[in-house]
Amino acid sequence: MFRLQGGRVLAVDMTGDAVRAKNGSMVAYDGQMAFKKLSGGGEGIRGMVTRRITGEQMTVMEVKGHGTCWFADRAAEITLVGLAGDTLYVESSNLLATDGGLRTGTSFTGLRGASQGNGLFTTTVEGHGQAAITSDGPAVVLRVSPRYPLSVDPGAYVAHQGNLRQTFQSGVTFRTFTGEGGGEAFQIRFEGDGLVYVQPSERNTIAGDV
Repeated sequence: MFRLQGGRVLAVDMTGDAVRAKNGSMVAYDGQMAFKKLSGGGEGIRGMVTRRITGEQMTVMEVKGHGTCWFADRAAEITLVGLAGDTLYVESSNLLATDGGLRTGTSFTGLRGASQGNGLFTTTVEGHGQAAITSDGPAVVLRVSPRYPLSVDPGAYVAHQGNLRQTFQSGVTFRTFTGEGGGEAFQIRFEGDGLVYVQPSERNTIAGDV
């Protein structure tokens, strides 16, 4: 069971089951635990090769046993996401932990590869269970409906789920509207029905220097 302690620490209670988490994110544990480093984000050879090609870097460890483990990542805020057979799309740097039964993979997202360090792919999490994602500041969850599409600054994007279509608008930036110039050379546009998670700060992007 996943539970938050103070918003920046994830506690996972285990009774013989397993959890996968970002390597080096565990800060404490009690009880009897076994630890295993997984190659390529835990998806085997195919996932490892895909990540090397795309630059989607994610080193994962599996923790299994009886007791409680506590996880954190550089004091980032943590949000719990419940999955009921659907898929969560999340930047690899923002994925902290998943239930051991959830499947992880990669999905092609095209132009969003202009985000530095995130390649042309994003990480997918699917199945039934819980995932913990991190953000620089408290994550904001925004609803997308057929009547109200959403445009997001790529530097603030963290994750999304639901029946959403993702497209890109190039040549238009949020800073253009405010007269500041510079910044991202595109926006991410979501249409359909689902949720988008954004953070109240921006990661550096390659396009931001253009």
